[in-house]
Amino acid sequence: MLKKIKIAVLGATGYTGLDLVNLLSKHPKVQVVYLCATKNLGKKINYFDKRIKKKLPRITSIKNIDWRKIELVFLSLPNGEAQKIIKKTFNKYKQLRYIDLSADFRIKNPKIYKKNYGVNHKAKNLIKYAIYSVSELTKSKIKNFRIIANPGCYPTSIQIPLVPLIIKNLIKLDDITIDSKSGYSGAGKNFEKKFKHQNLYNSTYAYGVKTHRHVCEINQEFLKITDKKVNFSFNPHLIPTFRGILSSIYFKSRNNINIKKIRTALKRYYKKSRFVKVHNTNTPIGSGNVLNTNNCEISVCNTRIKNRFVIFSAIDNLLKGASGQAVQNMNLLFNYSEKLGLNE
Repeated sequence: MLKKIKIAVLGATGYTGLDLVNLLSKHPKVQVVYLCATKNLGKKINYFDKRIKKKLPRITSIKNIDWRKIELVFLSLPNGEAQKIIKKTFNKYKQLRYIDLSADFRIKNPKIYKKNYGVNHKAKNLIKYAIYSVSELTKSKIKNFRIIANPGCYPTSIQIPLVPLIIKNLIKLDDITIDSKSGYSGAGKNFEKKFKHQNLYNSTYAYGVKTHRHVCEINQEFLKITDKKVNFSFNPHLIPTFRGILSSIYFKSRNNINIKKIRTALKRYYKKSRFVKVHNTNTPIGSGNVLNTNNCEISVCNTRIKNRFVIFSAIDNLLKGASGQAVQNMNLLFNYSEKLGLNE
């Protein structure tokens, strides 16, 4: 019988942190040793989330961690914070592995990181020890790395349907339009400070036009699978629901490739994937089916224009787009069943 992994969760009381703790509290191969935050020290975690029934350690400060006692650290912190902690502990505690839910180790080029996130990277020499991991696209390669960069929510919803089609050379890369809509939890607990438009909870709001930070992340990952430039536009929208993402991805096929071949390519690519469901062609879908799951649902549909198609891709931004994928990556990292602790 495999022993339990001793873990710490840093940033345990944010939206993604709470979903993460909820999943880990039910995971049969995990022992939660530390739950850390900067506020509400000494409080029980179920004060913040009544779903968490298991008795867990009270909220404590990162300063109180004995790093020798743990093997895995989940970092659900604001951008710029994880790199500082990993820099301090990486060489001193060789047993430690890290799953970072921020952007700190997603971007391989520190200059691009600074351009998009506004700060110098504090651990540039450690970026080479990190792997960017959409679980379905990484699989066993993850075991060779100590730092796992958990992808962004929008990029997850976009890469899962597009990467197989780019690899198989089925679509034109010169004109892809990506329109994504997300519940407001994606902006974190302080979203009211970030989004000050009127009727926040009753309206749809377009933001990040041309400049959204996830563009550089998507660009970087596309460059890994093709030497051709992928010319895409991306625009996110905030919608008046708490969780869920629906990405609408418009593209043209190459050489008159029809919708059946596109759907078949996706179906084959993900035939062994527990969390990806490819619907029949022209099936209307939304985020409703995937809420509170680690699933991604995909539907390939015709448009009115010949050889121009739209793929709808639905995920839960806090689970498949963050905490669920983090647990899935942990399972891959420690050679557990990929679905362990993630069964609905």
